[in-house]
Amino acid sequence: MDQAALEKERTEIVKRYRSLLSVCRPSMSKEGRKLIRQAFVFAAKAHIDHRRKSGEPYIYHPIAVARIVVEEIGLGATSVVCALLHDVVEDTDYTLDDIRNYFSEEIARIIDGLTKISGIFDQTSSVQAENFRKMLLTLSDDVRVILIKLADRLHNMRTLDSLPPRKQLKIANETLYLFAPLAHRLGFHAIKSELEDLAMKYTEPEVYQTIVQKLADTKEQRTRFIQSFTQPIRKVLQRENMDFAIQARTKSISSIWGKMKKKEVPFEEVYDIFAVRFILNSPEYREKADCWKAYSIVTDIYQPNPDRLRDWISTPKANGYESLHTTVMSRQGKWVEVQIRTVRMDDVAEKGYAAHWKYKESKSGESGIDKWLRRIREILKSAETDALDFIDDFKLNLFSDEIIVFTPKGELRTLPMSSTALDFAYSIHTQVGNNCLGAKVNHKLVPLSQQLKSGDQVEIITSKKQQPKTDWLNYVTTARAKGKIKSALKEQRKAQAEEGKEILERKLRHFKIDNNPENIQKLVDYFKLSAPLDLYYDVATGKIGQKELKTYASEQEKGGLLSYLRNPFARTKETQAEKETAVDPIRKQLKEKPDTLLIGDSMENLTYSISPCCNPIPGDDVFGFVTIHDGIKIHRNNCPNAVQLMSKYAYRIVKAKWVTDQSIAFLSGIRVKGIDELGLLKNLTDTISSEYNVNIRNIHFDTHHGTFEGVVMLYINDTKRLNNLIRKIKKIKGVEKVSRIGKMESES
Repeated sequence: MDQAALEKERTEIVKRYRSLLSVCRPSMSKEGRKLIRQAFVFAAKAHIDHRRKSGEPYIYHPIAVARIVVEEIGLGATSVVCALLHDVVEDTDYTLDDIRNYFSEEIARIIDGLTKISGIFDQTSSVQAENFRKMLLTLSDDVRVILIKLADRLHNMRTLDSLPPRKQLKIANETLYLFAPLAHRLGFHAIKSELEDLAMKYTEPEVYQTIVQKLADTKEQRTRFIQSFTQPIRKVLQRENMDFAIQARTKSISSIWGKMKKKEVPFEEVYDIFAVRFILNSPEYREKADCWKAYSIVTDIYQPNPDRLRDWISTPKANGYESLHTTVMSRQGKWVEVQIRTVRMDDVAEKGYAAHWKYKESKSGESGIDKWLRRIREILKSAETDALDFIDDFKLNLFSDEIIVFTPKGELRTLPMSSTALDFAYSIHTQVGNNCLGAKVNHKLVPLSQQLKSGDQVEIITSKKQQPKTDWLNYVTTARAKGKIKSALKEQRKAQAEEGKEILERKLRHFKIDNNPENIQKLVDYFKLSAPLDLYYDVATGKIGQKELKTYASEQEKGGLLSYLRNPFARTKETQAEKETAVDPIRKQLKEKPDTLLIGDSMENLTYSISPCCNPIPGDDVFGFVTIHDGIKIHRNNCPNAVQLMSKYAYRIVKAKWVTDQSIAFLSGIRVKGIDELGLLKNLTDTISSEYNVNIRNIHFDTHHGTFEGVVMLYINDTKRLNNLIRKIKKIKGVEKVSRIGKMESES
C-alpha cells in the first residue's frame, strides 16, 4: 500500500477514535477518558498488521464495538476499554498477564471471559457452545462480559457482507440460536430485533428484500395514518397537562415475517406493522397512576380489543420490561397497537440490563433481572459436562416465555412456560421436590406431570418416605428440577452401589476370583458397562446375579473373555471413534472433489438424500449435512432444523447447489384454503395434472361449515414451476390462500 493510502487510513482511524470519545465525554470522568486513550493506543499497536476480511484495518472493529457498548448499551469507561481490547489476547502475541500488568485485574478478568477457547474439542460438540458456556461462567462474576460480547456480535453482523456465503449462513444461524434470544432476555429489544433482521438478510434474502421494499413503499401512507390517529389523543393529553412524547415504532422485518408465517397472511394483511408509543415524563411514585390515566384517555377515544390488554406494569417481565399494551380500533377500521410507559420504563426497555442497573438503587428487594441472573448461576453450578446439553437447558429455561403461579398463601412464583407441578415443587425447595408425593392445582388433585398455567394456585403434598424416581426426569422442564433429580438419583445409586460392592465381594470369593481393580475392570467390560459403579449397582438390584457371574467365571476359564476383550467394537453403545469412522470417508471424498455438492449429478458414488423435514426442490437455496449413518442429507437454508444444525454441527455442513435436470421430479407440498365451492376439487386437480402436467402423489381435504383446507403432495421439477402453479391455483374460484408447506411463498 502506498504512503498516501496509509496516511488516509491513519486519518480515518483517528477520526473514528475521536468520534468514540465525543460519545463517551458526557458520561465519563477525565480519568475514564484517559484510560480509554491508553486502551486505544495499546489496541492500535497490537492490531497494526491485522486486517478484516473486507480489507479494512482491524482496529475499526474494536472502535465500533466500543461505540456500541457506550452508545447503544450504556456502559461505562471500563467496558469501553475492554471492548477496545477484546481481541488482543486472542489474535496477537499479548497475554492476559500483559493486560493485567498494563491495566488491571478487573479488565484482565473481563478480557479472559471474552477470549475464545482455542483448544481441541470433541467433534460432536460445537466450539461456539463452549465459548458461550465460558462467557456465562464469567457472567456469574461480571455481567459486562456478556454485554460486550453482544456488542461484538452486533458489529460482526453489521459487517457480514465481506464474508463468503457459507460463513454468512453459519454466523447468521448461530446468532439466531444464541445471541438474539440472549439480547431479548437481557432486555435489549432494539439489539435483539436488529440481530434477527440481519440474520434474516442472509437466511431468507428474497423475503427480507421483499419486506424491506414493501415497508419503503408504504412509509408515507403510514406517516399520514399515524398523524391522524394520534391527533385527538394528543389534544386530550395536553388538556390534562400531561408531559409526554409520541413515537411510532415500525415492527422489525423478522417480526413481520414471523407474523406472516404464523397467521398465513401476506404483508398487506399484517395489521400491527407498527405500534404507537406514548412516553410519559412522570415521577416514579406516580408512574402507575399516570400510565392508567393515559390508557383511559386512549380507550375513551378508540374502542379497545379486550383480549389484547397486556399489563406489564403491575407484573414486569423477568428482563425488567414494564409497559401497558393495548390494541384499539382506529376510525379507518384498522387495529392499532398502543404502548404506554414512562421515560424510566422506556429507558429500561431500550437499554435493558444496563438501564435497569442505573435505576436499581431506587427499588427495594430483588428484581426480575436479578432473579434471572441467580437462575443462570444455579444452572452453571449443576450443568452437565456436555456443552450442547447445557446450551439446550439454558435456552429452554432462560429464553422461554414465563407463567405466573401462586402458593397456597398467595406468594407469587415465576416459572418458564410448560413448567409442571413437580417443577413448582423444586422451585420452592430441593427437599420439597425430593419428597413430593402429589399436588393440588386450584384445590384439585393432579398428577406431578400436570402442566401449569398462569394464575394457577399450587399446593404440594409431601412425605418423608418419598424419594425421586428416574421417570421424574420426564415430568420436569426446568434445569433446576432436572439437576436436583439427577443429583438425588446419583446419591441413591451410590448408596445402592455400596451395598452391591459388598455383595459382589462375597460372590467373587465364592467363585475364587480375586477382588482387585484388574478383575473388576474385566467384569465391567464383560457386562458392557461404563464404570465399576454401574457394576455394583447392577449387582445390588439383581440384574447381575449368581447365574451371570457363574457364566463369566466359566468363560474366563475357557479363554472366552480374552477373545471378547480383543474386540472393543462389541459394545452396544456407539463410540466417538465409530462415529468418526462413519463420517470420515464422506469427508475425504468431498475433499477430493470440488467443494460444492452438485445435486442431481451422478454424485460420484456419494450417498445423498432429500431431507423430509423441508423437502427441498431445485431453485431452493440448500446445504448438505453429513450424517453418521445415512450419507448426506440435503436441507433448505431456511429449513426449521437449519439453525440448530449450523450452530451445533458446523463442521458437518457442506455447500450444495442444484444441477438443472428437467427429467427429475422432486416431492413437494402445497396447502390450500378457501370457500367450499361446487366442483372446486375437480378444478384444482385439473389445473395441477392437466395444465401443468404435474403428478399428484396424494391429496387430502377437510371441509368445515362452508370452508375447506387441504394439502396436496406432488412431484415437481423446481421452485419456478411450483411458484407459477401456486399463482395459477390462487385464481381458481373459491381459493383464498395458497402456500408451500414449510415456507411462506409470495401469493401474488
